[in-house]
Amino acid sequence: MDGHNATKVVLLSCGSFNPITNMHLRMFELARDHLEDTGQYRVVKGIISPVGDAYKKKGLIDSSHRLEMARLSTEDSDWITVDSWETLQPEWVETAKVVRHHYDELLAAEQNNDDVDTVKYAKKRRIAENYLQGSSHHKRRDGPQLMLLCGADVLESFGVPNLWKQDDIAEIVGRYGLVCITRSGSDPHKFIHQSDALWKHRKKIHLVHEWVTNEISATHVRRSLRRGRSVRYLLPESVVRYIQEHGLYSAESEQKNADVVLAPLQRYTGASSS
Repeated sequence: MDGHNATKVVLLSCGSFNPITNMHLRMFELARDHLEDTGQYRVVKGIISPVGDAYKKKGLIDSSHRLEMARLSTEDSDWITVDSWETLQPEWVETAKVVRHHYDELLAAEQNNDDVDTVKYAKKRRIAENYLQGSSHHKRRDGPQLMLLCGADVLESFGVPNLWKQDDIAEIVGRYGLVCITRSGSDPHKFIHQSDALWKHRKKIHLVHEWVTNEISATHVRRSLRRGRSVRYLLPESVVRYIQEHGLYSAESEQKNADVVLAPLQRYTGASSS
């Protein structure tokens, strides 16, 4: 399939980005190379969507800082952008709803390209719903596709009780698709094999192996910062400067939400605190 006929793909990455690291950004490059190498896809955009403060994860600093660091980190990218919609919602938004929102936006933008200024939002919405309901493939052959980009840890978190709704997993993977960056020490094939929900939609899961083992995690970065250690070359230089200028990540900030139950666990079990 030549590039002109390839399906356009937008990659969406959801997460804390607390702080964003070079590995978060590297995942987009790995995913784009893998998808385009198949000859079936042309990746046109990457979206970083930081989670809102209402997620209540331990050590999660204010979203305004996480958004700004993400923006700084993508200033020199010509295809990866940062979107604040999820971040600005007053309550935690399930990932399936975030994916749905961005897919609606993608369809609306496509429709605008086809017929500028003549299509009202209600019609766009109707078109979006027709896309989703009209066929088992959720899109026209030449329509754009949205895929959720994640690491192997997110794939494995699908198996954690009360962290995800099973219907949401089926929607994210079955309707849209998943690109999972794996690394040494994780066995996503085994995890997919052991999960009926993932096995059913296995053809919509793109596994990308990262051969250059890179164990940068935001948790390790925050630990180094608390201890006054250098984090240069783990994060974009602009993000390192921003953290220093604002004095982010301390022993105190790491205790934020320490006594609060994570939002999805609250929602799905009715718990509120430990």
